[in-house]
Parts: sequence; structure tokens; C-alpha cells
Amino acid sequence: MLQEGESEMLVLTLFLGGDVMTGRGIDQVLAHPSSPVIHEPYVADARTYVSLAEEASGPIPRLVEPSYVWGDAVRELEAHAPDVRIVNLETAITRSDDYWQGKGINYRMHPGNIGVLTAAGIDVAVLANNHVLDWSYEGLTDTIGSLEKAGIRHAGAGKDRSSAASPAILDLGPKGRVLVFSVAHGSSGVPPSWAAEEERAGVKLLRDLSDDTADLIGQVARKWKRPGDVAVLSVHWGANWGYDVPEEEVRFSHRVIDAADIDVVFGHSSHHPKPIEVYR
Repeated sequence: MLQEGESEMLVLTLFLGGDVMTGRGIDQVLAHPSSPVIHEPYVADARTYVSLAEEASGPIPRLVEPSYVWGDAVRELEAHAPDVRIVNLETAITRSDDYWQGKGINYRMHPGNIGVLTAAGIDVAVLANNHVLDWSYEGLTDTIGSLEKAGIRHAGAGKDRSSAASPAILDLGPKGRVLVFSVAHGSSGVPPSWAAEEERAGVKLLRDLSDDTADLIGQVARKWKRPGDVAVLSVHWGANWGYDVPEEEVRFSHRVIDAADIDVVFGHSSHHPKPIEVYR
């Protein structure tokens, strides 16, 4: 029982999902498959990935419901009922055939399959990563349009430098606001030419992991953050399939918490779980 003058503590729960890829064979088994043509060195038809999966795990149905690809995850999300659900979306949502030539891997999902994200109740898709421009600038525009039409907020990419740097903002009433900033680092494979500029669309790309760069994030965050807000910084960095956390990533994370007024640093790119640190 609360004593006089005490107030109940409000708990804020975040679901942070790493690299979410809904293209290739996943898109092919959904209700609105894109053209199966892809431009990889060894695979030219996205349906090949479905066949490989069936060889390993048995028959896979076609024209599945949007929730199918999440398996048991939707039930787990409903059981835990997080206040905010955030994923790093590594797939362009587009009908465009204008792929980014020479990249080697180009992920695409048909806009008609946007229900895959709403089925899991995704609130924010962070877009500063090495796949959001796989289908060039038209693909990026289509992706943002599809997310906005579905009511899913986004951050980390946009029509220019300012929009790419702006956060997704969620107002949770008594629990306050959550601001989600999204940035990427070249170590994750983001081409330098994808960086958003003053008059060019692209992603919010970090030039390095220096203290100066962390302080610049702080300058942006403080323009948006109000007392009581929780600020999340999504960072796409590092190679795939490695369990070590480089010291420079740890140092940079500490710096943005200490000096940039960030509350949670959400890193991804490894394609598997990595350590979690409670700092301050």
C-alpha cells in the first residue's frame, strides 16, 4: 500500500528487435509476392530460398497469413505486452525494380505484405542500416510511405539530412514520451554514398565513433528531448556473426549516455544475441 505522499512507480517496457528481413523467400510465401528476380552472385530467383528451406525443414505453405512468419513470437509479445515495439527493418517495401547495382544483396518486400509488421504490433521501424536503399531512392520513398500508411513510425532515413536525423516520437500518456533516434556506422556495410545530405535522401550515417560524433548526437537529442522523455539510440554497426563487442562501441555507447543524454543504446547487425550492459 502506498503511503501518503508516495506515488506509484511507472514501468516502461521496450521490445528491441534486431535485423528484421522480410524479403527473399519470406516475401515469396506471403499473399502478395514481389517479382522473384534478385541480383545476387549465386541466386537469381528468390523462390530458391524457399526450396532450400523446404529441403531442410519440410513443406512450407504459400499465401500465408502475415503472422505466420513470426511463429511463436507474436504470442510472446502479447504475453509480455511491451509499451513500445522497435525493430531494425532491413528490407525495402517497394514495387520498384531499380535495384542498387553492384551491391550483391537487395532485399525487397511487396507493399501489400505490410501486414507482416502490423501483425507483430511494431511501433517503430529504424531504417539506418545497409539494406534500406537496396532498391534505390524510389525504394526508400516507397518504404517510408508504406510505413506511414500503416501507422508505423520510422527514424534513421529520409529525404534529406534533417529528416534522417529526426527521431520517431511515441507519446505514452502517463508514462511519458519515447524518442527513437536511428544511426548507422560504416562497419555494418553501409555504403558511404548512402549518407543523407542537405539535398539528398539517405540514411543517418556516422562519420566515426569519436567523442565529437557522440557529442553531435547530443546536440540533436537535446533539441527534441523534454524532461521525463526516454531517448533510445539505435545503432547499426559491426559485422555479422561475431560475439565480441569492440571496445570502441562500448566507449561510444558510454559517451552518448554520459554526454548526449541518451538513455538506451540499441545496437544490431550481428544476426544473433550479444551482451547487454547496464550502465549508470
